[in-house]
Amino acid sequence: MEDIININCVDDYNKLFGIETLHPLVSIIDLSKSQKWPLHFKINFGIYALFLKDTVCGDIRYGRKMYDYREGTIVCFAPGQISEVEMHEDKRPTAIGVLFHPDLIRGTALGTEINQYSFFSYTSTEALHISEREKVTVMECFDKIQQELEHAIDKHTKRLVSRNIELLLDYCLRFYERQFITRSDADNEVLTKFESLLNEYFEQNKQQQGGIPSVKYFADKICLSPNYFGDYIKKTTGRTAQDYIQSKVIELAKQMILSTNLTLSQIAYELGYQYPQHFSRVFKSSVGMTPNEYRSLN
Repeated sequence: MEDIININCVDDYNKLFGIETLHPLVSIIDLSKSQKWPLHFKINFGIYALFLKDTVCGDIRYGRKMYDYREGTIVCFAPGQISEVEMHEDKRPTAIGVLFHPDLIRGTALGTEINQYSFFSYTSTEALHISEREKVTVMECFDKIQQELEHAIDKHTKRLVSRNIELLLDYCLRFYERQFITRSDADNEVLTKFESLLNEYFEQNKQQQGGIPSVKYFADKICLSPNYFGDYIKKTTGRTAQDYIQSKVIELAKQMILSTNLTLSQIAYELGYQYPQHFSRVFKSSVGMTPNEYRSLN
């Protein structure tokens, strides 16, 4: 079995590429200036990492899939994630990025909001493809962080660095929202596939075995991570994937309530609910009345 390199701190990564460490908790990495670079390695990240790839100089594998990146893309990793890198022998790495340890943002505004940057968990290997103008913005953020690192560490350093990292991540959120809309036709088919799979699930009565389908179920079917899939649906339609699933269930429930003599408990079980009371609560929350009231009214 191939050894996995554990990156528990910023200095661990810097040593891997022969780069000087200016701050124990954060570093701007310019791999074009690295003194060494292994051709093939696996990394278990214990820190956050965000890289802007200028050229395709190798392949990045996340899990069993290749990372979807090319020139002018951003790739992100969070603590606990493992990536595999295969460098091209005839090309040295050309990427600029920021590494930061969770301790850097602990107790800061960024620390309390880090989970909102869901692109760190896009395990579907979906990279962020940015324009030349967006690239300039990202580089400006890197420059501001680097300027702080070159300044003598004082009581303001942690706050200023974390704020600049937060600014960078906010820009990435904006760019990802743009990407959800402007990517290829294949990406734009995600919603169509989702609706087709949702209809198929209930037409084949899979809910009687698997219950109410989860967002992860459909994300896996479309070969996307739950976070990327959920964010894509929300940004392109204004509704969450869970809303879509629930709407489908409620429409089926209305049809069964009005067109069959099944009891409400039987309808709940037919739809995949384990408990009729849960079905009643969901129905009332969505329709504004209980299933019994809906049947009586109609």
